[in-house]
Amino acid sequence: MMGKPTFVIVGASLAGAKAAEALRERGFDGRIVLFGDEPEPPYERPPLSKGYLMGKQDREAIFVHPSQWYTDHEIDLRLDTTVTTIDRAGHAVTASGGETIGYDKLLLATGASPRRLDVPGADLDGVLYLRRVEDCERIKHTFQHSSRMVFVGGGWIGLEVAAAARDAGVQATILEPGELPLLRLLGPQIAPVFADLHREHGVDLRLTAQVTEIVNSGSGKAAGVRLADGSLIDADAVVVGIGAVPNTALAADAGVQVDKGVVVDVALRTSDPDICAAGDVANAFHPMLGKHIRVEHWANALHQPAVAARSMLGERAFYDRVPYFFTDQYDLGMEYAGYTEPGAYDDVVVRGDLGRQEFIAFWLADGRVLAGMNVNVWDVNEAIQQLVHSGSQVDRGALADPDTPLDQLVTG
Repeated sequence: MMGKPTFVIVGASLAGAKAAEALRERGFDGRIVLFGDEPEPPYERPPLSKGYLMGKQDREAIFVHPSQWYTDHEIDLRLDTTVTTIDRAGHAVTASGGETIGYDKLLLATGASPRRLDVPGADLDGVLYLRRVEDCERIKHTFQHSSRMVFVGGGWIGLEVAAAARDAGVQATILEPGELPLLRLLGPQIAPVFADLHREHGVDLRLTAQVTEIVNSGSGKAAGVRLADGSLIDADAVVVGIGAVPNTALAADAGVQVDKGVVVDVALRTSDPDICAAGDVANAFHPMLGKHIRVEHWANALHQPAVAARSMLGERAFYDRVPYFFTDQYDLGMEYAGYTEPGAYDDVVVRGDLGRQEFIAFWLADGRVLAGMNVNVWDVNEAIQQLVHSGSQVDRGALADPDTPLDQLVTG
């Protein structure tokens, strides 16, 4: 292509905005076109289930940059616009209005969408999901006009929104299909902490609960949830949080490799060398783990774009940060660093007091820390990340001892 190159970013998300920022910071002076299918400029999602949902943050606080920033940095921000096709051979994308824009490099930051509940009544008014700012505002409005709500799914989103509901004075029932919320992630030793937390705050936690129907009030509005055992739980609204599905259709339709997300290498390049992906949609090879993982958390959307930008610029780059996320529920704050799955660890070590909800938990395999979680214990997560990243074998007793500084345990 003649003249200065054009880089197109699909997804005006945190990842998309940070990629545009990184490109300008690294001296790219070509054209940047940033497409977003929402009317809002790029914003961060954690406040939607935390501070903004609870009224502790102003609306302006959620945005990645002030609106003027995009003008000042010559970012062609196209809001309320969907990219419908990618022509890889022609190096062009087509937008919903029919316009075609050529690209030299393309970044996919298309994120994920909530997994939908598939039972009768799931499309009734009052069945809510949380992904976008408009969803958050709808749920905030519901808090003000409801006395009782049901939350389908005991994952992070369900737990955080239920905590916000209780903070607003709304009765909350959580329906968890497993034996405990977060059991798959945290295991049987640590998962009870969050079950106990919600019970302590008046949540009706129903375990091994299978939803069979959202009950119609008779006027097209949800009035409750029926379970497989025949029981009925009355509700003014139902919030569904049963996971998310990566938005891979655009990539798949273009013939870009897709497998549980858009597949990318350590440099966040897809099977097409001129297309990168970052954020929730990217199933990225992680050199520390030796395999591909897709992480739906804020830290990836924040940090991956700088690596993608370098790759788009032809620079050597790789993404090897330790996965990280956090939660705030009631008076419990938590940070988690690392990555593990059921069956991948053989030991759990606790430093502190589970009952007081003030502790650090470590998941280990062969004496090496795979992941660590600090709960109401602060200024330790960096040391936990160092432990995870080092792959050091650690002394179990020293790991459990609060008087042993964590940074002293890093030997590799």
